[in-house]
Parts: sequence; C-alpha cells; structure tokens
Amino acid sequence: MANAAVQPASQANEAQLSVLVCGNGRMGALVAQLVADAPDLVLAGQVGIEDVETLDAAAAPVADVVIDFTHPAMLPHLAAQLRAHPAALLSGTTGLGADEQALLDELAQDMPVCHAANYSLGVAALRAVVAQAARLLPGWDVEIVETHHNQKADAPSGTAKALVACVDPEAERPLVYGREGFVGARTQREIGVHAVRGGTVAGTHEVHFFGPDEELVLTHRATSRAIFANGAVTVARRLAACEPGRHELDDLL
Repeated sequence: MANAAVQPASQANEAQLSVLVCGNGRMGALVAQLVADAPDLVLAGQVGIEDVETLDAAAAPVADVVIDFTHPAMLPHLAAQLRAHPAALLSGTTGLGADEQALLDELAQDMPVCHAANYSLGVAALRAVVAQAARLLPGWDVEIVETHHNQKADAPSGTAKALVACVDPEAERPLVYGREGFVGARTQREIGVHAVRGGTVAGTHEVHFFGPDEELVLTHRATSRAIFANGAVTVARRLAACEPGRHELDDLL
C-alpha cells in the first residue's frame, strides 16, 4: 500500500473535511488510505501511540474529524488536543474502561463523539437480530464465541461485549469467560463468552442459542479489516455534521 499523502488542513477545499487519523497499525493504515483517496476528505495527519508526543506539541495536526484506532492510553493525550481544538471524534479503540468512557462523556459536552467496537454494517445487523432472538427465546442458553488474529491484545473482543449487551441489556445475568475443571452444571441464566486467537482471522462472532433439542447460531464473519475501515470513514462523515453529544452507531448508520 502506498503511503497516504498528508495535506495541511489549511489547503483543503472548503467542501472537504479534514481528518486526523490516530493509529499507525493495520487499521490506521487502511483508514488513512481511504481518507487520502476520498475526494471529499483530506488527511490532516496520522499519529500512532508510539509517537503520541506529537499530540502534545503546539504544532499538533488540527482537523474537523478525528478517527482513533489506537490504545486506551492514547485517549488522555487526544483529549487534551481536542480541548484545545474541538473536532468530531470517532473512536474504534477497544478495551476502554470506565475512566476512558467518562472522558468521552466529558468531550461530548463540546463536540460530537461516537465510540463503537465494530463499524461493520453486518455486525450492526447482527446486533439487532441477536437482540430480537433473545426476546423471542427466553430461557434458552446463550454462548458467544469470538475468533481473532493472534496479534489481538484484548479479550473478549469489544464486539463480543456488545453482543452480550444485546442479550442482556440490563446486565443482570452472570458471565462465564471460558470453563475449566469441575465447574458443575451450567446455570440457566449465565452467558458463556469465549475468545479464540490464531492466524490472521479478521474477526468472527458467533452467538449460540440452545433450546430443548434445537440450536440457533447467528454468525458474522469478516474476511478483511477493510469493512471496518470503510464503515468508520462513512460514519465519520455523518458524525461531523452532528451536534455535540454521545452519538450511537446505529443512529448514524
């Protein structure tokens, strides 16, 4: 892949949105290339966690939209930049804790913010179907299995957590992360969550509903990270036109 050209925001056509991409990994590279190739967007800069000090400098890139696919440790530096130069923030960073979510809420008071673990249109449809199946199949056992490449750092995936929320929106049911040893019979209300790692798998998510003498399996399989990058760029365009606040992916799609 050719290096994405960076154009200063001041040189962008008025019809273009300037975009700062946070992330130098595979997702960051895909997003940056999509932005550079889009006639309605201009790449204002690209910053990774390894050169986060760039965001702390006075000459940090300024943009209309920030797309972040990095690491939770990046967010405080990015937040400081956004306080000085507000922009729409689209975050695809997984593994965010309560402190990071609170920081996103704080930023959303002054700018539009969207955080989602997965920007695939198919996964958005999967979440809707899983929620409907959970309503239609009360009392059925539910197990969620996610499979990713061997370089993924967090487990379970953010998408798996989002699927758990579709099954149990009130977070009332106990979660079991894998099983080992003499664990006894499965309780009726527990939700099993299992992470599999290997090879170069872009992402597979399966939700199993087990009833008496039958099983329903809902599956989404990503064959390329490009679907996440394409979705993120599409949503970023829409987010830029929104008012300040936390915006849900489903509404933007």
